Amino acid sequence: MKILVIHGPNLSLLGEREKDIYGSITLEEVNSNLLAKAASLNIELEVFQSNSEADIIDKIIAEKNNIAGILINPAAYTHTSVAIRDCIAGVNLPAVEVHISNIHAREDFRRTSLIAPVCIGQISGFGMNSYLLGLEALVAYLERG
Repeated sequence: MKILVIHGPNLSLLGEREKDIYGSITLEEVNSNLLAKAASLNIELEVFQSNSEADIIDKIIAEKNNIAGILINPAAYTHTSVAIRDCIAGVNLPAVEVHISNIHAREDFRRTSLIAPVCIGQISGFGMNSYLLGLEALVAYLERG
């Protein structure tokens, strides 16, 4: 089983930006933890980060026949991207939305996700563990068939 992990815009700055919100963990550390979790779950990951909405959409479409599901942190696109929302809906694959911070406890505009309605679930506020919990939940969902 292969899962596509998508990191949205500015997540390459993890460990440098707004440490009071996102902590000091880097994207490389997030990916390393995800790969270790994937190995323990006996699954394969394809990991992708982009600051470009178009690149994220192109990646989902390119991989749609090679993956069982999507784990996505759309970052700022969570609140703005009808295009990513429509792409996830269009490929008809289970997806889990994750966020490092609790988006529901932040600015008003961050409390609305355009992506969550086309996902099987959303996990936010647990730091890097949001990714690990999201991966576990997605794999459990897929294994239930």
